[in-house]
Amino acid sequence: MKIKSFFLFLVLLAWTSVQAADLPRAEYPRPQMERQAWVNLNGEWTYTLDLVKSGHERGFYQGKAFDGKIIVPFAPESELSGVKYLDFIPSIWYQREITIPADWSGKDILLNFGAVYYESEVYIDGKFANRHFGGSDSYTVDITKFVKPGGTHSLVVWAKSDLRDRMQSAGKQSTRQGSFECMYTRTTGIWQTVWMEAVDPAGIANVKYTTDIDRNEVSMQFTMRRNLNGNKLSIKVMDGNKVVATAQGTVASGSIFNLPVKKAKWWTPESPNLYDVVMTLQDANGKVIDEVKSYFGMRKIHTQGNMIYLNNQPYYQRLVLDQGFYPDGIWTAPSDEALKNDILLSKAAGFNGARLHQKVFEERFHYWADKLGYLTWGEAPSWGLDANAIEAARNFIAEWKNVVKRDLNHPSIVTWTPFNEEFWPDQRQYPRFITDVYTLTKEMDPTRPINTVSGGQHIVTDIWTEHHYEQDAEKLRQILFEKAEGSKDADIYTRDHSIQERLRGNVGFNRPVLSDSYEYPVYKSDIPYILDEFGGIKCVEANPIKDRNLSWGYGNSAVTKEDFYKRLESQVRLLIENSKKIWGFCYTQLTDVELEQNGIYYYDRSTKYDMERIRSIFQMELPQ
Repeated sequence: MKIKSFFLFLVLLAWTSVQAADLPRAEYPRPQMERQAWVNLNGEWTYTLDLVKSGHERGFYQGKAFDGKIIVPFAPESELSGVKYLDFIPSIWYQREITIPADWSGKDILLNFGAVYYESEVYIDGKFANRHFGGSDSYTVDITKFVKPGGTHSLVVWAKSDLRDRMQSAGKQSTRQGSFECMYTRTTGIWQTVWMEAVDPAGIANVKYTTDIDRNEVSMQFTMRRNLNGNKLSIKVMDGNKVVATAQGTVASGSIFNLPVKKAKWWTPESPNLYDVVMTLQDANGKVIDEVKSYFGMRKIHTQGNMIYLNNQPYYQRLVLDQGFYPDGIWTAPSDEALKNDILLSKAAGFNGARLHQKVFEERFHYWADKLGYLTWGEAPSWGLDANAIEAARNFIAEWKNVVKRDLNHPSIVTWTPFNEEFWPDQRQYPRFITDVYTLTKEMDPTRPINTVSGGQHIVTDIWTEHHYEQDAEKLRQILFEKAEGSKDADIYTRDHSIQERLRGNVGFNRPVLSDSYEYPVYKSDIPYILDEFGGIKCVEANPIKDRNLSWGYGNSAVTKEDFYKRLESQVRLLIENSKKIWGFCYTQLTDVELEQNGIYYYDRSTKYDMERIRSIFQMELPQ
């Protein structure tokens, strides 16, 4: 009997392993708060499109299976979802059964969503459990009161999206029926991993790391799910297999533990040292009630004068624009390996980081950036918002707050960029909106600089940025340093002689305008200036123009690859030689994306150019 039971156990174990291997995106999705007791809910769900949004009236929330099949976590617009519906999806319903492990009794059952675009509702056995606004931020639903350990229940998720309403962040999702220029296929509904985990009612809710390389210590501030007298927390910090710091004591929400890290190894792109952390929570009787694995990196980022410093040394950022789109998964990477590979491709091309453009990247990307040593600028998909509308501002601020809170522990993120290319829709709401977001971000995370409006109208910012796609290096020099007559921006600066006089000698000002009621700010040389979009060079030899409606790039195309190399080198050399004025750049872009064909790599990540030559250009040495 015992032999038979053991055999059945082995069969079950093998079957479970096969099931895990078959799951799409099977890796644990939150590497800085990792627990053992979890269940991945990716894989096949049932679904139905609700194009006229009548599903509530028809009782779709009641828990019955739908006719269609979809593979989560891939959006219905994607090939990997098995659906590939490319028109607008105003509403979609998902359903699957979930089985709660019997040994989760006495625990809180948490249902986690990496991201669902845009507004979503959750139902368990037909009962409403949660509503969430925001398409890029992660959220958790406590479903304890709706489920029974050992029981099986019907989970229904409803999602809706209305890009044309302009009340939600859209990023690069097309507001036309199809893709056009630099606007791409949409993402609707579930697009990141869904999972359950069991957590003690008094377990750890969150930890915030603040590393201080000047004092060789790390500060850990905790938020607990509930405060109970007598609960004790033990913290162990590891450098590989070596314990380098420990702490223990009673804990409650707001508790701060300061741990010295002697002879700390700093995190840099060249040496991405990380410290592993194990946090063990015991109740008043000494019973372990929660254990979380995590990590952090000791690093400091700050601005001083017109430079950005990493670990107290000036650090020149050679960034690439990464939009995080995939041919088969759209916003969702087909695998964890694909996330890692994008970083390796970028580093191979000579970049030390990326501006993560108009998309909130999933936590696994940040994990690989931390592991591999890769600087990133975290950005929101702000395009599509009506920045003059109060509701849009409210939606954005709530979502952005969650994004910053989720990601601020990642050492690879060195700059926050809430907005991209906003240009004064009004003189009352817009300045208030931008200032509120800057202030909120700085209060949540005072350790990083903020590039408030990349390439747009800055109101308050720590870094001044501009976007220029002039293809001729000499004309680009004039635009950047002379604002010469005849440049594409010249008319803006010659409307008022007083403006021209005030701007003489400045670098990097973003379309300043004077009005009766408000004076727009101009660049001052006491903060760093970065050209965080330039290039975007399309090459006919690399991307033949078969149909101009199916091919898009900035400016006139280079004809041959040799023309491309020479143009690229001339633009990068201009910036490198003027690095004392412009402290860093971001080249557009890492890969082609749908119609936009100006990537260093093709959309499928295959090689387009001589990468040794590309690397030598982007790694050009700074002048002494």
